[in-house]
Amino acid sequence: MPRHPPLRNSAYLDAMSTTNTITRVEDVSPASGMCPLCIRECPFICQVSLSAFRGREALYPDPSVFGRSTAASVKDYGLDWSHFNIKARLLGAEGIEPDPDVAIFPNVDVETSVGGIPLKVPLVIGAYGSTEVARVHWEGLAIGAALSGIMIIIGENICGMDPEARFEKGKVVHSPELKRRVEAFRKFWDGKYGDVAVQTNVEDQRFGVDVYALSKLEVNVIERKWGQGAKAIGGEVRLSSLERALELKRRGYVVIPDPEDKNVQEAFKQGVFKTFERHSRVGMPKEEDVIEDIEKLREQGAKKVGIKTGAYSIEAVAFTMKVASEAKVNYVVFDGCEGGTGMSPVPMMNEQGTPTVYLEAQVLKCCEILRRKGRYVPDIVMAGGFIDETQMFKAIAMSNFGSGPYVKAILMGRAPLTAVMKASYFAELAEKGALPKQFRDLYGDRPEQFFITVPELKARYGERFKEIPWGAVGLYTYIDKMKVGLQQLMAGARKWKLSLIDRSDLMALSERAAKVTGIPLPEEEDHVLEYLL
Repeated sequence: MPRHPPLRNSAYLDAMSTTNTITRVEDVSPASGMCPLCIRECPFICQVSLSAFRGREALYPDPSVFGRSTAASVKDYGLDWSHFNIKARLLGAEGIEPDPDVAIFPNVDVETSVGGIPLKVPLVIGAYGSTEVARVHWEGLAIGAALSGIMIIIGENICGMDPEARFEKGKVVHSPELKRRVEAFRKFWDGKYGDVAVQTNVEDQRFGVDVYALSKLEVNVIERKWGQGAKAIGGEVRLSSLERALELKRRGYVVIPDPEDKNVQEAFKQGVFKTFERHSRVGMPKEEDVIEDIEKLREQGAKKVGIKTGAYSIEAVAFTMKVASEAKVNYVVFDGCEGGTGMSPVPMMNEQGTPTVYLEAQVLKCCEILRRKGRYVPDIVMAGGFIDETQMFKAIAMSNFGSGPYVKAILMGRAPLTAVMKASYFAELAEKGALPKQFRDLYGDRPEQFFITVPELKARYGERFKEIPWGAVGLYTYIDKMKVGLQQLMAGARKWKLSLIDRSDLMALSERAAKVTGIPLPEEEDHVLEYLL
């Protein structure tokens, strides 16, 4: 079987694991990504040939695993968090007594708050919307978040997609699925750390989801979403039945192809295609409307209001920060283009939008301008391809120009979902006696053995531990690893409080990284040697 061609050598990719496509040869054309010699008898399906067979389906991640997968970009953007290193320090200790018996890494304080919401770890997870993979794994995600003391965001279109939801005059009055999601988090929430937020897009606002969540479910946090459901075109999911497609079209969604068309219905019955696409509309925010909307949300009982936006161009970043400042929203989430969902168009994930490091640099410039003008600066949360504590450290440190970090936390979507999926799957394998031999030999054959945090959670929750799904245990364990890893990195930088890490703790490893962010290269700091010696 041919291997996928090296991604860094191709401007356009004719073979991608996201679409389950490959090329016949490895030495593809750098300009196109195609095989230099394309032959008629080739038995392999590349991106071009997939498009010839399946048309618009080739725009999306492999539909055969929809609901059981997530997807993201495969492109190298020339700048990411690996282009920075964290400085290791020897002298002194900030935020703690400089005593070797006290200044140990378990004493590092990594707590933070986003919009006034305390977090045990500078992490928010979400937004997990109406895609099937989030619905199936919600218990693990929500309970794992509550155990970890962080915030989880319920994503868009939950009520609109809920088959049991009831509507009166076009407004939702009952949604068992949204209720389930809120209550799953609160089941193990301590009432102090973290919270559950409900995100709303254009469709949700039309349905009155915010009013329902605030009045009936007593949700504290509403997050407005501008675009960024499936990158810049609104949220998308696949529907595997004609009846479901018809139902959602009747509710006002855009469904493609038209399920009411008799020819389309016949093609679906014949198996020409197996799923319909449900699309959301994108918001068209205007400054006056947004400010009025935020004020109204607070009048309706929202204790915290956030904005979620994406990898848009610099004028959109400036607009978002200006409006967020005027409306005094509690936080803003900016999502770089590296991340993905279950059904973002693959070309958009690869080729459209601002990558995370570039995006954060733009956001920070806006923060500094607002600060210099004496205007309100909301808390910032950065998202886009984050998976570990090193990236977390760098994103937060980069945002501290001397008066505390603008970036209070980072947001993860795919990685926590992977932790939950993997944890629940291996627990199922253990129950069936089907664990891989190498895994079993290393870590044991029972979840009580191979989840290392089980003793801790049993001690904390006693009999209630039985109510915690293994997916949640996996997520808690993953987040605990990031917490400890962050503590170690901070201790290595001799900073014992999260608010103390700053730009001086970073070094750029490439000229582009230095130019984009203003973080100096190691050799650019050589001038201090004369002073120090």
